[in-house]
Amino acid sequence: MPKINKYVDIDTVEREAKKDLIDRHSPFIHCKETAKAGEPFEVTVKMGNEYTHPDDFDHYIESVALYNKETLLAKATYVPGTLGNVKAHNTTTFTIIPTTKKLNLVAHGYCTKHGIWESTPVIVEVEE
Repeated sequence: MPKINKYVDIDTVEREAKKDLIDRHSPFIHCKETAKAGEPFEVTVKMGNEYTHPDDFDHYIESVALYNKETLLAKATYVPGTLGNVKAHNTTTFTIIPTTKKLNLVAHGYCTKHGIWESTPVIVEVEE
């Protein structure tokens, strides 16, 4: 089983290089707080909040996956150079159809050099 790195609040980290490493590899989930059951619901996952990630041929974000608890909902895979070989925020928007009363969303981003990184969970209430 590969190691999964988890986001820590970079305001609690002293070294700038460590803040950069943590932030640019961490997925951040952006979505509404409520959804309607059975209707399309958009969830955007942005890799990095303050710091951007490279898009080099040997160091890039290969994939972004969205889970509801342990259930994989969607996954996007990228090839190097997708962002034009520049430092940027890989941003992926997934459209899902909620079927449960509550979503417990977690995202994973996979960096080819630094492994799997997990977001902070986001709870979404699903209305009938």
